[in-house]
Amino acid sequence: MAALDRGFWSGKRVLLTGHTGFKGSWAAVWLKDLGAEVTGLALAPDQTPALFDLAGVEGLVASRIVDLRDGPEVEAELAGRPFDLVLHMAAQPIVRTAVADPVATFAANVMGTANLLQALRAQTTLRAVLAVTSDKVYANAETGRAFVETDALGGKDPYSASKAATEMVVASFARSYFDALGVPVATARGGNVIGGGDFSQDRLVADIVRAARGQGTVVLRHPEATRPWQHVLDCLAGYFTQLQALATDPATPRQLNFGPRADGAEVTVGELATMGVRALGARPWRHEPDPASLEARSLAIDASLAERTMGFRSRLDAPKAVALTMDWYRRQANGENALDLCRAQIAAYEGAS
Repeated sequence: MAALDRGFWSGKRVLLTGHTGFKGSWAAVWLKDLGAEVTGLALAPDQTPALFDLAGVEGLVASRIVDLRDGPEVEAELAGRPFDLVLHMAAQPIVRTAVADPVATFAANVMGTANLLQALRAQTTLRAVLAVTSDKVYANAETGRAFVETDALGGKDPYSASKAATEMVVASFARSYFDALGVPVATARGGNVIGGGDFSQDRLVADIVRAARGQGTVVLRHPEATRPWQHVLDCLAGYFTQLQALATDPATPRQLNFGPRADGAEVTVGELATMGVRALGARPWRHEPDPASLEARSLAIDASLAERTMGFRSRLDAPKAVALTMDWYRRQANGENALDLCRAQIAAYEGAS
């Protein structure tokens, strides 16, 4: 992968939304270790336990508990606070939650993004803005073909549609306001992220961890489904590399996919669950079909554009990502400090060839 330039990040004023979530907490720790001055903007953690609390993220960044759906509140919070870079990760990220409450999901993902971008129009020091969406933004006809950045956007379920709509919001703000200011505003479309510290409801790895710790049983709806599984460090490294490139090279693409290594084998939901339960000593998973589910059976993304334009590609295939993830949970359950575990895995990742 392209190397992160510590000199670039040192002292940069970074606004990170969603810093109280699983992926956002990892991002906060890594950005802080890169030397950035991080301000976090998000709702309070919605899971127990939460990596945000376990790793003491509140003590690492300037943490602001703000609802992005409240436009005036966002504008007031950012007033007088200059930023160089923005990484927008705050979202309602769970597919089944979106099916149960679509209006709240559209409010968080679409209007939350619009409110943030509107507030950022008052910034005078911005060098780049990156909004994270999803691999699910594409109109998925279940052909099994890996999506590229120029494919049509769509979404047959509320979560996917909210992320596709977010892409349109970002593009419209970029063209209408930020392009004229010379501020690149872009999106990153990440794969299905796994890693230590995810305790969210209705997430596969978190379900495996809960089953192992409580000796329950993991229930799978679609064990045959394929997903672009990606370790959180690979995903964040892609985001950081794109944001760094946007601030230094005007030719950087405004939409990029980030996913697992192209030379790795596809891994089904069932295969990943089997790896996880074996690693943590949980009971074998059980299949309970959900014929009413709108979730895609096949999903793959082509991340080659990031490699061609920035020299970035993921380092970990699915088995390695699962092994690293389960090692984090196993050691944390044995009493090791969550922040130390995150920092050790970040350092090992950065030091890998």
